[in-house]
Amino acid sequence: MAKKSYKTIPEYIEAAPPEGQPQLRQLHALLQSIAPEAEQVIKWNTPFFVEPRFLFAFSAHKSHLGFNAMAESIEPFRDELSEYEITKMGILKIPYTKPLPEKLIRKIAEHRMQMVRERDDASFW
Repeated sequence: MAKKSYKTIPEYIEAAPPEGQPQLRQLHALLQSIAPEAEQVIKWNTPFFVEPRFLFAFSAHKSHLGFNAMAESIEPFRDELSEYEITKMGILKIPYTKPLPEKLIRKIAEHRMQMVRERDDASFW
């Protein structure tokens, strides 16, 4: 994506590659439904959901979107994610040519929220 500072998530999505915008809107709506109380912010020029700690983020790229819920939240679902690339940082890469795996993302996001709420140490994002 072009190097620009975004103020809102809809603005970020509008600047994404046109072929990825439908998936990004779908992912944004899904994450909003899972974490309706979370603050939605742009940090490091990327959409984040925070409640009050980091829950998840997503990013737009040339041919895929990235979904970040932290590696420890992705790990339990690794077998179900076998058709997708996962970075060393635990970012799930979803090509724009594939449908968004909504049920799987929902499970990961809900797992992440549960992890954040159960942990009470300040070092945990």
